[in-house]
Amino acid sequence: MPEIPDERRERIASDPFCQKLGVELTDLGPGTAATELTVTDDLLNFHGTPHGGAIYSLADAAFAAASNAEGDAALALETNISYFEAVEVGETLTAAAERVHERGRTASYRVAVTDEVGDEIAAFRGRVYLPGE
Repeated sequence: MPEIPDERRERIASDPFCQKLGVELTDLGPGTAATELTVTDDLLNFHGTPHGGAIYSLADAAFAAASNAEGDAALALETNISYFEAVEVGETLTAAAERVHERGRTASYRVAVTDEVGDEIAAFRGRVYLPGE
């Protein structure tokens, strides 16, 4: 498997929005990526559970990293997420993205968001446009 250049890894890992939320890039490979987020009080909604936008952002960050890992800009065409379970403050969530299909100028990804024991708490799907050169 080809290595991702350090400069690309650093550019993806330094995303300002992710840094603001506390999302960290933990793994990056061709068509794959993983991100982590520890749930804090400021990520809760008015029900006292993690805001769906925080979970979505964690998954979207893994999707963006995986789809841009190989260098060419990948532009999101569509995304969706299904939420299965809520988690508690202090839990660290992981989003693992993998490319599941690529053809022509589009590619599709699946992102599994899991809790600390590996239970899937959300499933994200996304498709990108690959403009090429």
